[in-house]
Amino acid sequence: MDSAISHHPRIHQLAERIRAAAADRTPLRIRGGGSKNFYGLALQGELLDTRALGGIVSYEPSELVVTVMAGTPLAELEAALAAQGQCLAFEPPHFGAGATVGGMVAAGLSGPARASVGAVRDFVLGLEMINGRGEVLRYGGQVMKNVAGYDVSRLMAGSWGTLGLLTELSLKVLPVAPAEATLRFACSQEQALQWLNQWGGQPLPLNASCWLPEPHVRPGQPEGTLYLRLRGARAAVQAACRRLGAEQLPNEQVAADWTACREQALPWFAERAPDHCLWRLSVPQTAPALALPQGCMGPLVEWHGAQRWVQAPRSLGAQLQALAASVGGSATLFRAENADQISAAPVFDAEAGSALAALHQRLKQAFDPDAVFNRGRLAGAW
Repeated sequence: MDSAISHHPRIHQLAERIRAAAADRTPLRIRGGGSKNFYGLALQGELLDTRALGGIVSYEPSELVVTVMAGTPLAELEAALAAQGQCLAFEPPHFGAGATVGGMVAAGLSGPARASVGAVRDFVLGLEMINGRGEVLRYGGQVMKNVAGYDVSRLMAGSWGTLGLLTELSLKVLPVAPAEATLRFACSQEQALQWLNQWGGQPLPLNASCWLPEPHVRPGQPEGTLYLRLRGARAAVQAACRRLGAEQLPNEQVAADWTACREQALPWFAERAPDHCLWRLSVPQTAPALALPQGCMGPLVEWHGAQRWVQAPRSLGAQLQALAASVGGSATLFRAENADQISAAPVFDAEAGSALAALHQRLKQAFDPDAVFNRGRLAGAW
Protein backbone atom coordinates (compact mmCIF):
# COMPACT_ATOMS: atom_id res chain seq x y z
CA MET A 1 0.00 0.00 0.00
CA ASP A 2 2.78 2.44 -0.90
CA SER A 3 0.89 4.40 -3.55
CA ALA A 4 -0.08 7.90 -2.44
CA ILE A 5 -3.49 7.44 -3.97
CA SER A 6 -4.11 4.56 -1.56
CA HIS A 7 -4.18 7.14 1.22
CA HIS A 8 -6.70 9.36 -0.52
CA PRO A 9 -9.23 10.38 2.17
CA ARG A 10 -12.17 9.54 -0.06
CA ILE A 11 -11.02 5.92 -0.32
CA HIS A 12 -10.86 5.58 3.44
CA GLN A 13 -14.34 7.11 3.75
CA LEU A 14 -15.65 4.58 1.25
CA ALA A 15 -13.94 1.74 3.10
CA GLU A 16 -15.56 2.81 6.35
CA ARG A 17 -18.97 2.96 4.74
CA ILE A 18 -18.51 -0.51 3.28
CA ARG A 19 -17.47 -1.92 6.66
CA ALA A 20 -20.58 -0.40 8.22
CA ALA A 21 -22.77 -1.84 5.45
CA ALA A 22 -21.26 -5.28 5.96
CA ALA A 23 -21.93 -5.09 9.69
CA ASP A 24 -25.56 -4.08 9.11
CA ARG A 25 -26.03 -6.35 6.06
CA THR A 26 -27.02 -3.25 4.08
CA PRO A 27 -26.67 -3.71 0.30
CA LEU A 28 -24.78 -1.07 -1.66
CA ARG A 29 -25.24 -0.23 -5.34
CA ILE A 30 -22.01 0.89 -7.02
CA ARG A 31 -22.45 3.49 -9.74
CA GLY A 32 -20.16 5.71 -11.74
CA GLY A 33 -21.88 7.53 -14.59
CA GLY A 34 -24.79 5.07 -14.66
CA SER A 35 -24.40 4.62 -18.43
CA LYS A 36 -24.82 0.84 -18.22
CA ASN A 37 -27.71 0.64 -15.77
CA PHE A 38 -29.79 -1.04 -18.48
CA TYR A 39 -27.81 -4.28 -18.19
CA GLY A 40 -28.53 -7.19 -15.88
CA LEU A 41 -31.13 -7.78 -13.20
CA ALA A 42 -32.69 -5.44 -10.65
CA LEU A 43 -30.35 -2.87 -9.09
CA GLN A 44 -30.60 -3.03 -5.30
CA GLY A 45 -29.11 -1.12 -2.39
CA GLU A 46 -28.01 2.34 -1.32
CA LEU A 47 -26.09 4.29 -3.93
CA LEU A 48 -22.29 4.22 -3.70
CA ASP A 49 -21.10 6.88 -6.15
CA THR A 50 -17.55 6.56 -7.50
CA ARG A 51 -17.29 9.85 -9.39
CA ALA A 52 -15.34 11.56 -6.60
CA LEU A 53 -12.48 9.16 -7.40
CA GLY A 54 -11.34 11.09 -10.47
CA GLY A 55 -8.06 11.90 -12.13
CA ILE A 56 -5.12 10.36 -13.96
CA VAL A 57 -2.57 9.22 -11.38
CA SER A 58 0.34 8.63 -13.75
CA TYR A 59 0.83 8.29 -17.49
CA GLU A 60 4.03 7.13 -19.15
CA PRO A 61 3.47 7.22 -22.94
CA SER A 62 6.86 5.64 -23.61
CA GLU A 63 5.94 2.73 -21.33
CA LEU A 64 2.44 2.34 -22.84
CA VAL A 65 0.77 2.36 -19.43
CA VAL A 66 -1.63 4.67 -17.65
CA THR A 67 -2.86 4.58 -14.04
CA VAL A 68 -6.18 6.26 -13.44
CA MET A 69 -8.75 6.53 -10.67
CA ALA A 70 -11.92 4.57 -11.26
CA GLY A 71 -14.34 7.50 -11.27
CA THR A 72 -12.48 9.30 -14.06
CA PRO A 73 -14.68 9.97 -17.11
CA LEU A 74 -13.76 7.58 -19.91
CA ALA A 75 -13.85 10.46 -22.41
CA GLU A 76 -11.26 12.34 -20.32
CA LEU A 77 -8.88 9.38 -20.39
CA GLU A 78 -9.33 8.82 -24.12
CA ALA A 79 -8.64 12.50 -24.82
CA ALA A 80 -5.40 12.37 -22.81
CA LEU A 81 -4.29 9.28 -24.71
CA ALA A 82 -5.22 10.75 -28.10
CA ALA A 83 -3.05 13.80 -27.37
CA GLN A 84 -0.09 11.39 -27.24
CA GLY A 85 -1.14 9.41 -30.33
CA GLN A 86 -2.31 6.48 -28.19
CA CYS A 87 -5.61 4.76 -27.45
CA LEU A 88 -7.53 2.01 -25.68
CA ALA A 89 -7.26 -0.47 -28.53
CA PHE A 90 -10.31 -2.53 -27.49
CA GLU A 91 -12.61 0.46 -28.15
CA PRO A 92 -14.83 0.34 -25.05
CA PRO A 93 -18.41 1.48 -25.62
CA HIS A 94 -19.56 4.47 -23.57
CA PHE A 95 -23.37 4.10 -23.81
CA GLY A 96 -23.63 7.59 -22.35
CA ALA A 97 -21.68 10.77 -21.67
CA GLY A 98 -21.08 9.82 -18.03
CA ALA A 99 -19.16 6.57 -18.64
CA THR A 100 -16.25 6.09 -16.21
CA VAL A 101 -13.06 4.05 -16.37
CA GLY A 102 -14.14 1.92 -13.43
CA GLY A 103 -17.45 1.18 -15.11
CA MET A 104 -15.61 0.27 -18.29
CA VAL A 105 -13.60 -2.41 -16.47
CA ALA A 106 -16.46 -3.58 -14.26
CA ALA A 107 -18.68 -4.06 -17.32
CA GLY A 108 -15.94 -5.73 -19.35
CA LEU A 109 -17.53 -4.64 -22.64
CA SER A 110 -15.37 -4.18 -25.74
CA GLY A 111 -16.00 -2.56 -29.09
CA PRO A 112 -15.58 -3.55 -32.76
CA ALA A 113 -11.83 -4.27 -32.54
CA ARG A 114 -12.17 -6.84 -29.74
CA ALA A 115 -11.73 -9.92 -31.98
CA SER A 116 -8.39 -8.65 -33.27
CA VAL A 117 -6.76 -6.89 -30.31
CA GLY A 118 -8.28 -8.57 -27.25
CA ALA A 119 -10.83 -7.74 -24.57
CA VAL A 120 -10.83 -5.24 -21.68
CA ARG A 121 -9.36 -7.84 -19.32
CA ASP A 122 -6.31 -8.26 -21.59
CA PHE A 123 -5.37 -4.62 -20.98
CA VAL A 124 -5.81 -4.51 -17.18
CA LEU A 125 -2.34 -4.63 -15.64
CA GLY A 126 -3.26 -3.95 -12.03
CA LEU A 127 -5.84 -2.39 -9.78
CA GLU A 128 -6.75 -1.21 -6.33
CA MET A 129 -10.12 -2.16 -4.87
CA ILE A 130 -12.12 -2.32 -1.65
CA ASN A 131 -13.62 -5.71 -0.89
CA GLY A 132 -16.82 -6.50 0.99
CA ARG A 133 -14.98 -6.41 4.32
CA GLY A 134 -13.89 -2.81 3.70
CA GLU A 135 -10.27 -3.83 3.09
CA VAL A 136 -8.24 -1.83 0.57
CA LEU A 137 -6.42 -4.34 -1.65
CA ARG A 138 -3.96 -3.97 -4.52
CA TYR A 139 -3.30 -6.52 -7.25
CA GLY A 140 -0.94 -6.62 -10.22
CA GLY A 141 1.16 -3.64 -11.21
CA GLN A 142 2.19 -1.67 -14.27
CA VAL A 143 3.84 -4.38 -16.38
CA MET A 144 2.48 -7.46 -18.11
CA LYS A 145 4.66 -10.06 -16.33
CA ASN A 146 3.57 -9.43 -12.77
CA VAL A 147 1.15 -12.24 -12.06
CA ALA A 148 1.90 -14.72 -9.31
CA GLY A 149 -1.01 -17.09 -8.79
CA TYR A 150 -4.56 -16.11 -9.71
CA ASP A 151 -4.87 -12.97 -11.85
CA VAL A 152 -7.36 -11.01 -9.76
CA SER A 153 -6.94 -7.86 -11.86
CA ARG A 154 -8.41 -9.52 -14.92
CA LEU A 155 -11.02 -11.32 -12.85
CA MET A 156 -12.58 -7.97 -12.00
CA ALA A 157 -13.23 -7.19 -15.68
CA GLY A 158 -16.85 -8.13 -16.30
CA SER A 159 -17.70 -8.74 -12.64
CA TRP A 160 -20.15 -5.81 -12.71
CA GLY A 161 -19.19 -4.60 -9.25
CA THR A 162 -20.36 -7.77 -7.54
CA LEU A 163 -16.94 -8.56 -6.03
CA GLY A 164 -15.71 -5.17 -4.91
CA LEU A 165 -15.42 -1.45 -5.48
CA LEU A 166 -12.69 -0.55 -7.97
CA THR A 167 -10.77 2.57 -6.93
CA GLU A 168 -7.71 2.69 -9.21
CA LEU A 169 -6.68 0.92 -12.43
CA SER A 170 -3.47 0.49 -14.40
CA LEU A 171 -4.10 -0.12 -18.08
CA LYS A 172 -2.00 -1.02 -21.08
CA VAL A 173 -2.42 1.41 -23.98
CA LEU A 174 -1.28 1.18 -27.58
CA PRO A 175 -0.22 3.63 -30.30
CA VAL A 176 -2.86 4.62 -32.82
CA ALA A 177 -2.29 2.57 -35.98
CA PRO A 178 -0.43 4.53 -38.68
CA ALA A 179 -2.87 3.47 -41.40
CA GLU A 180 -6.51 2.47 -41.62
CA ALA A 181 -8.94 1.49 -44.37
CA THR A 182 -12.55 0.28 -44.47
CA LEU A 183 -13.70 -2.01 -47.30
CA ARG A 184 -17.31 -2.71 -48.27
CA PHE A 185 -18.60 -5.99 -49.71
CA ALA A 186 -22.16 -6.79 -50.80
CA CYS A 187 -22.75 -10.39 -49.73
CA SER A 188 -24.84 -12.86 -47.78
CA GLN A 189 -24.17 -13.69 -44.14
CA GLU A 190 -22.86 -17.12 -45.17
CA GLN A 191 -20.42 -15.56 -47.63
CA ALA A 192 -19.28 -12.99 -45.08
CA LEU A 193 -18.56 -15.68 -42.47
CA GLN A 194 -16.70 -17.77 -45.02
CA TRP A 195 -14.53 -14.84 -46.07
CA LEU A 196 -13.81 -13.79 -42.49
CA ASN A 197 -12.74 -17.31 -41.53
CA GLN A 198 -10.56 -17.50 -44.62
CA TRP A 199 -8.96 -14.09 -44.09
CA GLY A 200 -8.38 -14.81 -40.41
CA GLY A 201 -5.83 -17.46 -41.35
CA GLN A 202 -3.89 -15.11 -43.61
CA PRO A 203 -1.36 -12.35 -42.82
CA LEU A 204 -3.86 -9.52 -43.20
CA PRO A 205 -4.17 -6.52 -40.84
CA LEU A 206 -7.78 -7.27 -39.89
CA ASN A 207 -9.08 -5.04 -37.11
CA ALA A 208 -12.89 -5.04 -37.10
CA SER A 209 -15.84 -6.29 -39.12
CA CYS A 210 -19.58 -5.73 -39.22
CA TRP A 211 -22.11 -7.52 -41.40
CA LEU A 212 -25.48 -5.78 -41.66
CA PRO A 213 -28.56 -7.47 -43.09
CA GLU A 214 -30.57 -5.61 -45.70
CA PRO A 215 -34.06 -4.81 -44.35
CA HIS A 216 -35.84 -5.56 -47.64
CA VAL A 217 -34.11 -8.00 -49.98
CA ARG A 218 -35.37 -8.42 -53.52
CA PRO A 219 -34.68 -11.56 -55.57
CA GLY A 220 -31.17 -11.52 -56.98
CA GLN A 221 -29.95 -8.80 -54.62
CA PRO A 222 -27.26 -9.30 -51.94
CA GLU A 223 -28.67 -10.13 -48.50
CA GLY A 224 -26.46 -7.69 -46.68
CA THR A 225 -23.23 -5.71 -46.50
CA LEU A 226 -19.92 -6.59 -44.89
CA TYR A 227 -17.74 -3.75 -43.64
CA LEU A 228 -14.13 -4.72 -42.97
CA ARG A 229 -11.70 -2.40 -41.20
CA LEU A 230 -7.97 -2.83 -41.67
CA ARG A 231 -5.41 -1.23 -39.36
CA GLY A 232 -1.65 -1.47 -39.20
CA ALA A 233 1.47 -0.43 -41.08
CA ARG A 234 0.74 1.67 -44.14
CA ALA A 235 2.31 -0.81 -46.55
CA ALA A 236 0.37 -3.73 -45.01
CA VAL A 237 -2.96 -1.90 -45.22
CA GLN A 238 -2.37 -0.81 -48.81
CA ALA A 239 -1.35 -4.32 -49.85
CA ALA A 240 -4.44 -5.82 -48.20
CA CYS A 241 -6.72 -3.34 -49.98
CA ARG A 242 -5.25 -4.33 -53.34
CA ARG A 243 -5.47 -8.03 -52.51
CA LEU A 244 -9.06 -8.02 -51.30
CA GLY A 245 -10.18 -5.80 -54.15
CA ALA A 246 -13.34 -4.34 -52.63
CA GLU A 247 -14.75 -0.84 -52.55
CA GLN A 248 -12.73 1.34 -50.18
CA LEU A 249 -14.65 3.96 -48.21
CA PRO A 250 -13.19 7.33 -47.13
CA ASN A 251 -11.97 7.16 -43.55
CA GLU A 252 -13.55 10.49 -42.67
CA GLN A 253 -16.91 9.12 -43.86
CA VAL A 254 -16.88 5.83 -41.95
CA ALA A 255 -15.28 6.97 -38.66
CA ALA A 256 -18.67 8.03 -37.30
CA ASP A 257 -20.21 4.76 -38.48
CA TRP A 258 -17.69 2.68 -36.54
CA THR A 259 -18.34 4.82 -33.46
CA ALA A 260 -22.06 4.24 -33.96
CA CYS A 261 -21.40 0.51 -34.22
CA ARG A 262 -19.49 0.66 -30.94
CA GLU A 263 -22.30 2.57 -29.24
CA GLN A 264 -25.13 0.49 -30.74
CA ALA A 265 -26.37 3.64 -32.46
CA LEU A 266 -26.56 2.24 -36.00
CA PRO A 267 -30.03 2.42 -37.59
CA TRP A 268 -30.39 -1.37 -37.21
CA PHE A 269 -30.32 -1.00 -33.42
CA ALA A 270 -32.56 2.06 -33.39
CA GLU A 271 -35.26 0.34 -35.46
CA ARG A 272 -35.88 -2.35 -32.83
CA ALA A 273 -39.58 -3.00 -32.28
CA PRO A 274 -40.98 -1.88 -28.88
CA ASP A 275 -41.78 -5.47 -27.84
CA HIS A 276 -38.37 -6.83 -28.85
CA CYS A 277 -35.29 -7.24 -26.69
CA LEU A 278 -31.71 -7.04 -27.90
CA TRP A 279 -29.97 -10.39 -27.49
CA ARG A 280 -26.21 -10.91 -27.65
CA LEU A 281 -25.09 -14.27 -29.01
CA SER A 282 -21.47 -15.08 -28.21
CA VAL A 283 -20.35 -17.98 -30.41
CA PRO A 284 -17.13 -19.36 -31.94
CA GLN A 285 -15.97 -17.31 -34.92
CA THR A 286 -16.24 -20.42 -37.08
CA ALA A 287 -19.90 -21.05 -36.19
CA PRO A 288 -22.11 -21.15 -39.29
CA ALA A 289 -25.01 -18.83 -39.97
CA LEU A 290 -27.70 -19.75 -37.44
CA ALA A 291 -31.31 -20.53 -38.35
CA LEU A 292 -33.03 -18.01 -36.06
CA PRO A 293 -36.53 -18.74 -34.74
CA GLN A 294 -39.40 -17.10 -36.58
CA GLY A 295 -40.08 -13.66 -35.16
CA CYS A 296 -36.41 -12.66 -34.82
CA MET A 297 -34.68 -9.81 -36.62
CA GLY A 298 -31.03 -10.00 -37.64
CA PRO A 299 -28.43 -10.97 -36.98
CA LEU A 300 -25.97 -8.10 -37.05
CA VAL A 301 -22.59 -9.86 -37.00
CA GLU A 302 -19.42 -8.46 -35.39
CA TRP A 303 -16.04 -9.71 -34.20
CA HIS A 304 -15.39 -11.73 -37.37
CA GLY A 305 -18.43 -13.88 -36.58
CA ALA A 306 -18.02 -14.28 -32.82
CA GLN A 307 -20.64 -11.72 -31.74
CA ARG A 308 -24.12 -11.75 -33.24
CA TRP A 309 -26.88 -9.35 -32.24
CA VAL A 310 -30.50 -10.48 -32.57
CA GLN A 311 -33.75 -8.62 -31.94
CA ALA A 312 -36.45 -10.88 -30.54
CA PRO A 313 -39.24 -10.94 -27.94
CA ARG A 314 -38.37 -12.23 -24.49
CA SER A 315 -40.50 -15.34 -25.14
CA LEU A 316 -37.91 -16.58 -27.67
CA GLY A 317 -35.04 -16.34 -25.19
CA ALA A 318 -34.90 -20.05 -24.37
CA GLN A 319 -34.80 -20.93 -28.06
CA LEU A 320 -31.99 -18.46 -28.71
CA GLN A 321 -30.02 -19.80 -25.76
CA ALA A 322 -30.45 -23.37 -26.99
CA LEU A 323 -29.45 -22.34 -30.50
CA ALA A 324 -26.29 -20.62 -29.28
CA ALA A 325 -25.44 -23.58 -27.03
CA SER A 326 -25.76 -25.95 -29.99
CA VAL A 327 -22.68 -24.35 -31.58
CA GLY A 328 -20.74 -23.97 -28.32
CA GLY A 329 -21.86 -20.45 -27.43
CA SER A 330 -24.28 -18.57 -25.21
CA ALA A 331 -27.08 -16.01 -25.53
CA THR A 332 -27.71 -13.10 -23.18
CA LEU A 333 -30.52 -10.58 -23.01
CA PHE A 334 -28.50 -7.39 -23.43
CA ARG A 335 -31.27 -4.79 -23.44
CA ALA A 336 -34.84 -5.27 -22.31
CA GLU A 337 -37.90 -4.18 -24.29
CA ASN A 338 -37.32 -0.66 -23.04
CA ALA A 339 -33.66 0.25 -23.53
CA ASP A 340 -33.51 1.89 -20.08
CA GLN A 341 -35.44 -0.79 -18.20
CA ILE A 342 -33.68 -3.23 -15.92
CA SER A 343 -34.96 -6.72 -16.65
CA ALA A 344 -37.21 -8.26 -14.03
CA ALA A 345 -36.67 -11.86 -15.14
CA PRO A 346 -33.50 -13.95 -15.64
CA VAL A 347 -31.54 -12.76 -18.67
CA PHE A 348 -28.51 -15.05 -18.63
CA ASP A 349 -28.07 -18.66 -19.69
CA ALA A 350 -29.21 -20.93 -16.87
CA GLU A 351 -26.26 -22.24 -14.91
CA ALA A 352 -27.69 -23.12 -11.49
CA GLY A 353 -25.89 -26.14 -10.12
CA SER A 354 -23.13 -25.94 -12.73
CA ALA A 355 -19.41 -25.89 -12.01
CA LEU A 356 -19.31 -22.29 -13.22
CA ALA A 357 -22.06 -21.27 -10.82
CA ALA A 358 -20.21 -22.96 -7.97
CA LEU A 359 -17.04 -21.07 -8.88
CA HIS A 360 -18.98 -17.79 -8.91
CA GLN A 361 -20.33 -18.54 -5.45
CA ARG A 362 -16.86 -19.25 -4.06
CA LEU A 363 -15.49 -16.03 -5.52
CA LYS A 364 -18.38 -14.06 -4.08
CA GLN A 365 -17.81 -15.64 -0.68
CA ALA A 366 -14.11 -14.78 -0.80
CA PHE A 367 -14.47 -11.14 -1.85
CA ASP A 368 -17.89 -10.14 -0.52
CA PRO A 369 -19.07 -12.68 2.08
CA ASP A 370 -21.97 -10.51 3.29
CA ALA A 371 -23.24 -9.82 -0.25
CA VAL A 372 -22.90 -6.07 0.18
CA PHE A 373 -22.15 -5.14 -3.44
CA ASN A 374 -24.64 -4.90 -6.32
CA ARG A 375 -26.94 -7.50 -4.87
CA GLY A 376 -29.11 -9.08 -7.55
CA ARG A 377 -27.19 -7.56 -10.49
CA LEU A 378 -26.09 -10.82 -12.10
CA ALA A 379 -28.00 -13.62 -10.41
CA GLY A 380 -30.33 -14.15 -7.47
CA ALA A 381 -27.62 -15.28 -5.07
CA TRP A 382 -25.39 -12.33 -5.92
